[in-house]
Amino acid sequence: MLAPDWNDYRILGTGDGLKLERWKDIVLLRPDPQAIWRSTVDYSEYDCHARYERDRSGGGKWTVYKKMPAEWQIAWRGYRFAVKPTGFKHTGLFPEQAVNWDKLEKVVADARAKGKQLRILNLFAYTGASTAVLAKSGAQVTHVDAAKGMVERAKLNCSLNGVPQENLRFIIDDCKKFVAREIKRGKTYDAVIMDPPSYGRGAGGEVWRMEDDVYDLVKLCADVVSDPMFFLINSYTTGLQPTTISDLLTLTLPRGRVEAYEVCLPTERADVALPCGCSGLWRNS
Repeated sequence: MLAPDWNDYRILGTGDGLKLERWKDIVLLRPDPQAIWRSTVDYSEYDCHARYERDRSGGGKWTVYKKMPAEWQIAWRGYRFAVKPTGFKHTGLFPEQAVNWDKLEKVVADARAKGKQLRILNLFAYTGASTAVLAKSGAQVTHVDAAKGMVERAKLNCSLNGVPQENLRFIIDDCKKFVAREIKRGKTYDAVIMDPPSYGRGAGGEVWRMEDDVYDLVKLCADVVSDPMFFLINSYTTGLQPTTISDLLTLTLPRGRVEAYEVCLPTERADVALPCGCSGLWRNS
């Protein structure tokens, strides 16, 4: 599935473990483990603003070549998102997720047109691009992330898009603990979306490993949805196949329609797509 309708974002070249990207007027060069082929372009010919380079410890840093803003905005369709290079090579936005925004925006808008406002639980919700799209489309979104800084970025993205405050609830918490408490409170939702990390540690030292823990979390979430409309899992975990996510949804949720797919970005070559993880989408049939 190729991310649609990007004008402010474009991949200019890939290969040698890198991708060259244009984020509106800013050109960045970043590592990409999927770009294992030889470079399709000569990176030195491009007027690059900054490059992220990894070090031997597994971290890395940005090397800035040209003056650039600390933060700027890019647009997708009628939405705007804040972009800011971080110390972890990311920019606060994953353009490939436009694949899922496109699908779910339509589901939410169709439900709203029929007089139903969907209640959506967004787990590991990061900087809130999905929250902004779904809430502006008419859903009530509960945005949950354990990192306070990410939640603040999510509030900014929602503000940039004029999302009504009554459609938003922001929670700084461990996702699994929050879901368990919602179940005890008798709180239910119409849909869940989640983007769990491959690995992480909670505030109390809890260890999260996608392969070990995601099944139990999805099974738990099955108890917080009442007559669910959809359930989306996105994963960047290397080696986790779309069929695995499809099976996970099939085993934990009621009988429905499941589709699983690679999320990809178009590149400067029409016949080459850059894989960026995978998603599985369960829908009430």
